[in-house]
Amino acid sequence: MTHYLAASAVQFVQAGLVQASRGISGNPVAIARATRHHAPMTTVLIVDDHETFRSFARMLLESDGFEVIGEAPDGTSGIDAATALRPDLVLLDVQLPDLTGFDVARRLTKEGIRTIVLISSRDAASYGDQIESSGAVGFVPKAELSGDALRELMDPVG
Repeated sequence: MTHYLAASAVQFVQAGLVQASRGISGNPVAIARATRHHAPMTTVLIVDDHETFRSFARMLLESDGFEVIGEAPDGTSGIDAATALRPDLVLLDVQLPDLTGFDVARRLTKEGIRTIVLISSRDAASYGDQIESSGAVGFVPKAELSGDALRELMDPVG
């Protein structure tokens, strides 16, 4: 973490934003947060039928540097929102009221939306090979959702 904060402080100064640091200089966490907002954020669409979970995921991801640009409560509206908004990442529940997350993922990949992460309250073993065959880049159990978990799946090297 020290390396991240030091690098962020250097980037902050290099970006010519020194004047904006008044009042936060000497506070590396505040400098890191200020710097994060100047870097392009990954846009996210959350597709889940539970409003409480969507709110939780939004708060969690936004606090970790993602920009949540939309939410959808079912597969059909998720497809519509994803094709209209073209997010960098679709966070997609496996169990939706109208379509399965696997069906939605397959439809979205046909539309050119490639970065889809499936989520569920169950573990990945419950779904066998359906995750891999859906076109999603991976799966994260809801209890383990974090910005780092999503970044790891989005990293083409990792």
